[in-house]
Amino acid sequence: MPVSFTLPDSLTSGKTSAGTAWSRCGTGPTLVLLHGVGMNKSVWAPEVNLMRENFNVLIYDMWGHGDSDLPDGELALSDYTEQLVALLAELEISSALIAGHSMGGLIAIDFALAHPEICLGICALNVVFNRTSAQSESVKKRSADLAAGEVTVNLTDTLQRWFGDSGDHEFQAAENLAKNLLLGVNPLGYAKAYAVFANSDRVHIDRLASLVAPALFFTADGDPNSTPEMSKAMAALAPHGTAQVLEGHRHMMTLTAPALVSESLTTFFSIVQ
Repeated sequence: MPVSFTLPDSLTSGKTSAGTAWSRCGTGPTLVLLHGVGMNKSVWAPEVNLMRENFNVLIYDMWGHGDSDLPDGELALSDYTEQLVALLAELEISSALIAGHSMGGLIAIDFALAHPEICLGICALNVVFNRTSAQSESVKKRSADLAAGEVTVNLTDTLQRWFGDSGDHEFQAAENLAKNLLLGVNPLGYAKAYAVFANSDRVHIDRLASLVAPALFFTADGDPNSTPEMSKAMAALAPHGTAQVLEGHRHMMTLTAPALVSESLTTFFSIVQ
């Protein structure tokens, strides 16, 4: 089946009273897909097209991304988690499967820990966990620079980390989509989300042992920041945790290997329902 990077026409879309832009389509149990920093809900187009026959897929823009509003003041990870809680409540969804990529994965874990009565299972894709001192220092410096307005999105470095050297890979359509989304992001929304992302790699260390939901920690062997070792460490701490590593891909494996990602998600969530 050819991969489409365009969301299907069958989507139903709206905006909540709190300002969250959302879209959904498909048949079956609700599956929420959460994007990462700098992206928006359209980044999930390949998975929506591939998974809508088995799931009622719900996508939305995190605060300050896409068409969602940006609350005033500093934000914490819990603010992004409660955005999801409020969205499900307004759409009258009492239970859901959750898959999140990068920062979206941090939100998915936080949601599952805070609201086990709603969460049927989670998949955390390409998620950071317990960074080394050097990794932490680097990402926190960039967060401080963003907050001070000294830098913006570094397209070249970011895309290289996500896809590899431009022109040396076969994923140009995927890279073009990610590049366009980064160019269109709200700078303040990006900076606020990045600050949370930079400081949330250790927030679940002492809580993963209490994770009730079945959890798949899934990353790629070529991801330099959300490493296989991180996913395996999280899976070891979670009572019902499983780790999976996709070979030959990098951070944006959701765009470079959507068929394989969709297959893994479908298999995992079909088992845990």
